[in-house]
Amino acid sequence: MTNRYMDGDAAANLLERRWFAAFKAASGVRTECEALLESMALNQVAWNRARAKLAELETLRDALGEELEAMDEREEQITAEEPDTVMSAA
Repeated sequence: MTNRYMDGDAAANLLERRWFAAFKAASGVRTECEALLESMALNQVAWNRARAKLAELETLRDALGEELEAMDEREEQITAEEPDTVMSAA
């Protein structure tokens, strides 16, 4: 009869150990999840800032490109309006 009691005690002890191991593992993964969530939030903020900066820079780039095109067109007009004849000093 003593063996039966000891077997039950050993099973209960094993179950308790497994419960504590699962509890510890779950706590570790919960901590990891919380850290990842915080990291995701920080990355989201950084991503939003980078996208806003990109939009600003693309707008500036497009405006400067249009200005360059306008300057080129003005230079082409001026060149086209100049007479093609070359005068000699003689």
